[in-house]
Amino acid sequence: MSAASSLMKAIHTRLVGDAGLVSEVGQAGFIDRNAVRLGLPCIVYGELESRDYSTATEKGEEHFLTLELWCEGASRQQAQRLSARVQALLGQGRPTLGQGSHLVNLVVLSTRERLDGKTRALVTEIRLRAVTETI
Repeated sequence: MSAASSLMKAIHTRLVGDAGLVSEVGQAGFIDRNAVRLGLPCIVYGELESRDYSTATEKGEEHFLTLELWCEGASRQQAQRLSARVQALLGQGRPTLGQGSHLVNLVVLSTRERLDGKTRALVTEIRLRAVTETI
């Protein structure tokens, strides 16, 4: 399994392991892409970009990924509550990756709220940066 795949799986496992978050978005509220007629609120695993980040002694990758939190209408309060919960969960120690990779760090680079023009849903984008090393 690639480091990027292991990272996404570890993030997903961390998020679905939180009963409070699951009760708010539901079991089906964690999806890989934004499908038409989403049940809101939901968390969509958005863009993922990976780059070589090797050093002279260690093989590594740098990953930039986006989590999108979709909320009904302009529910800024719900969006901010979900965003804070997701960020707190990801900040609780490093998620364990699969065999062959180790997570060096995982940080939130930025958050952005926007109103989706088609659905009128409020979307909060959480932009993350992770560094992995091959072990």
